[in-house]
Amino acid sequence: MDKIKIMHIVQSPGGVARYLSMYLKYSDKNRFEHILICSLDYKIEKMEYLAEHVEYLSMGRQISIINDVKGIWAIRKFIKKYMPDVIYMHSSKAGALGRLADIGFKNIVLYNPHGWAFNMNNISVIKKKVYALIEKVLAYKTNMIIAISAWEKESAAKYKICCSDKIHIIPSGVDVCLYDEERGRYDLNRSKLKIPLNAYVIGMVGRISYGKGPDLFIKAAALIKEKIPNAFFVIVGDGEERASVENLLSEMRLKDDFLITGWVSNPIEYIQLFDQAMLLTRWEGFGLVLTEYMLAEKPIITTKVGAVPDLMQQGKNGIMVDVGDIEGIVEASFKLYTDNQYRQTLVSNGRSTVRNLYDIRCTVKEHERLLMSTEY
Repeated sequence: MDKIKIMHIVQSPGGVARYLSMYLKYSDKNRFEHILICSLDYKIEKMEYLAEHVEYLSMGRQISIINDVKGIWAIRKFIKKYMPDVIYMHSSKAGALGRLADIGFKNIVLYNPHGWAFNMNNISVIKKKVYALIEKVLAYKTNMIIAISAWEKESAAKYKICCSDKIHIIPSGVDVCLYDEERGRYDLNRSKLKIPLNAYVIGMVGRISYGKGPDLFIKAAALIKEKIPNAFFVIVGDGEERASVENLLSEMRLKDDFLITGWVSNPIEYIQLFDQAMLLTRWEGFGLVLTEYMLAEKPIITTKVGAVPDLMQQGKNGIMVDVGDIEGIVEASFKLYTDNQYRQTLVSNGRSTVRNLYDIRCTVKEHERLLMSTEY
């Protein structure tokens, strides 16, 4: 039997990049051949080692008619070059460009939004409706949609994106096997990052964008610092809001107690240094980093939004607060700092959650079972 040739199209770095790299790593290379079409942001990801073919093109997050038309044309050329059996698009921008580029070709179209754009809460009602309309129209050019959580599928039903039979729930996961192999070999330490050795480290991993709530993290940090004088804060990531975040740090007089790492290839190595882990996102399609926090055995404070409640159980494997509840964040942080038994309970339950339910190998097997059952 010939291999099934899958072309992945992806624009977003960060969590989507980690998801895709893990997916490609554990895919059955005897059954599937992978072609990766990615934005220039992915040159640092070393995806060449994971896919048989890798192509780069200019593909920005923002809408630009001229650039997007060029992107569609470039993707069409790649489709003609490789003639894939499956086009698998990751995130909304790649999903739009890829499906438009694929018009006229005969293949299976698979789409994973990794968080619907119309669920973002920093956009107007009109924009939500426009994004939903775009998804609804493009759904006609889609054979299967992968929802990374039950909440994602429910959101699609709410906006009437497509019939429910077209949507398949396959939760994201984390590389449990790799973590177990490498955890004893991590050599990153506080000294290398110039973090005080006696610091109590509170960190977050994610894109520095409004949706991920870095401003909320900083505002909470200013109050936490009053209660925990040796607290030190870390953001692992980068993004379009970095300049404004650095200005806010100056205003809050936190620059000496804060580290922004920029993009890194292995976030979990940095997570190892945390005493507490936070995700104060304003919306979330899944919350992949929460599984990484649990795998690294860190107590979690996160916002109760989107698909997060699918992952978290209040007071069992983490603490959830409402979006923007700075006082609630500070209170939860101080409780974790002072209550060792409670902290250990959350860590223990989190470890069980991720190992039993969110191993990336299960995610890959579910994809492959779906693809193998499809007629080509």
